[in-house]
Amino acid sequence: MPPSESLIKVSEPVAAPVIPRPDADVLAETREAIATASISFSIKVLTVNIHKGFTFFNRKFILHELREAVRTVGADVVFLQEVTGTHARHETRVANYPATPHYEFLADTIWPQFAYGRNAVYTNGHHGNAVLSKFPIVHFENRDVSISGPERRGLLHCVLEIPGRDTHVHAICVHLGLAEAHRLKQLNMLCDMIHKDIPASAPVIAAGDFNDWRRRAHDVLEKGASMHEVFVQANGKAARTFPARFPVLQLDRIYVRNAIGHAPVVLPPRPWSHLSDHAPLAAEIEL
Repeated sequence: MPPSESLIKVSEPVAAPVIPRPDADVLAETREAIATASISFSIKVLTVNIHKGFTFFNRKFILHELREAVRTVGADVVFLQEVTGTHARHETRVANYPATPHYEFLADTIWPQFAYGRNAVYTNGHHGNAVLSKFPIVHFENRDVSISGPERRGLLHCVLEIPGRDTHVHAICVHLGLAEAHRLKQLNMLCDMIHKDIPASAPVIAAGDFNDWRRRAHDVLEKGASMHEVFVQANGKAARTFPARFPVLQLDRIYVRNAIGHAPVVLPPRPWSHLSDHAPLAAEIEL
């Protein structure tokens, strides 16, 4: 006998909850953030003019103390200016003068890769720019940008291979001239080199002693190479680095292109204020 209709219970269909679909722009931003997080990396850089290993006015040879100070920063890539390659007279007259080139002495076991660009050559030896790197340097070139007269200047361009990354990082160690007319020509040479020798999408770090006390480099490099300065972006102005004991002039810089983010690293006045005539600059750069 069929059950009475009054005993039959029919369940009402339950509507599925409506889940709002993410906006297309939100989805795109999320995917981009995930992709960026998976491929971005951060490196710490340091730049300092080491004044051939002597204190201000060449009163004391302090390359050993300088090496310890550079190590303490823990930089992945170090940009050095006025680095001695060899000096026959100092080797025989200065106590504790290294038998190896100064860039090798500073690199020691911390930076297995280094490159040197000889700029100034004289009777007793030579000096120039150097880059110390924890990453492989797959190629480097020292570009002579001397204009005229005895002042010799160069741009040391190093191509760094980052393990696990497809894109190389281009590091350019800079030391520009004292005369403004020379500096402007050298800045244009730097822009030209970046345009011709470096892919438009590649990360670029140009750091060193720009001698740019009139602050002309910012506009030239922004317009000519799409580069901007780390300390200017963070603080509204470049850092004062010269003279090291009482910094007044903004001579040293760290410029970047194609960086996701960057932040200046504050270094203590001591021991740096008595290790060179220039104060160092450091930054964390996310690429």
